[in-house]
Amino acid sequence: MIKGIEQELYEMSIDRIVNTDIHKLSDASWRREKREELRANGASAMIGFLRAEALAELQKEAEEGFDAAYFNPQTHNIYLTRPDPDLPASHIRNKEVTSSKGCICDDVIAAHSPLKQLYHDPLFKAALCDILEEDALYPYADNLSSVNIHYARKGEELGWHFDNSSFAVTLMIQPAASGGTFEYVRDVRNADAGDMGFAACDEILSGKRRPEELKMQPGDLLLFRGRNSLHRVTPVKDDSMRQLAVLAYNNTPGISLSEHAMKTFYGRIGIVQ
Repeated sequence: MIKGIEQELYEMSIDRIVNTDIHKLSDASWRREKREELRANGASAMIGFLRAEALAELQKEAEEGFDAAYFNPQTHNIYLTRPDPDLPASHIRNKEVTSSKGCICDDVIAAHSPLKQLYHDPLFKAALCDILEEDALYPYADNLSSVNIHYARKGEELGWHFDNSSFAVTLMIQPAASGGTFEYVRDVRNADAGDMGFAACDEILSGKRRPEELKMQPGDLLLFRGRNSLHRVTPVKDDSMRQLAVLAYNNTPGISLSEHAMKTFYGRIGIVQ
């Protein structure tokens, strides 16, 4: 009887956060549909993923957490690597773009936040594993990197880049009223084969090749494969603020960001647990 009550409370908990009337996390056919969509498009947008009450609470938390956000405008190349002195400055490998968004870290987001509950929920993680075709998902070993909220104000952006990880899980809290659009071009490079897609990347940055756009609304969840797909978030154009939650998982346990990366992204060094 006790087990039955615990199960009912658990189901109510995730049901209060996720709109399971539409996004049936435990349903094999729903998972298959999202898995095939991700395979075909490199992205799967789950519209209206959060229930209104959970979204409202998350928006309130994001607003209240803004004062703790760390902003560190920086330039980088699209590969997130050091410049190559053996190549000319005009080479795509040495061209710099700007990223200027800010964020708050896992350790300042409350444990009872819908964001944290969702991140750790066993059913949600099982659904992600099935869709992403991963055996298991693990949090970061450091106390800063697993759950972040990103902020972009007028003029701020996330420059063109490739991800180092094979997938990203993000949740739109509040899009900008103007600008702040997620743009991407699929399969520009093949990192595992050593093909960096220099010519295609040059065309994209020069505007000769148009990217696709994904316009997300509050409460939408996005799964995206960004290791070989070039992507960015365009500058916010008005006084509104773009707010996005990043749910960062690894497919092996014990992974943490380097101290240098933590200092760069968060302005401080976390604790590795």
